[in-house]
Amino acid sequence: MASATCVICESQVKLPDDCTKGELLICADCGTELEVINLDPIAVEEAPQVQEDWGE
Repeated sequence: MASATCVICESQVKLPDDCTKGELLICADCGTELEVINLDPIAVEEAPQVQEDWGE
């Protein structure tokens, strides 16, 4: 099973076997939502926070 390093707390986050680019993962240690940005080599970044526009 592959893993990536959390960009916030540097702990190892396990990736599912069928992981795809763009998939969202949660770091078990700090709770940060991470987005898989590359599979070869494996790279993640903090997922963008979606902000509500309240109909604007």
